[in-house]
Amino acid sequence: MIRKPAREDGPALEWIKSSYSTPDGPDCVEMAAVPDRILVRDSKDPGGPRLVLTPAAWAAFLPSA
Repeated sequence: MIRKPAREDGPALEWIKSSYSTPDGPDCVEMAAVPDRILVRDSKDPGGPRLVLTPAAWAAFLPSA
């Protein structure tokens, strides 16, 4: 599988690592907010696939995380 760069790719995208990730492990997930969606990726595979959520879906997900 070849991952095409998304329009969100670039140096301006600020990824925030989960507070459950520590320098000693385990690695978890990272999220980045862009104007109309939330991107989620595996912190062990930053170049891998991303989950794309609407802000409403992200807000609904957070209480159960």
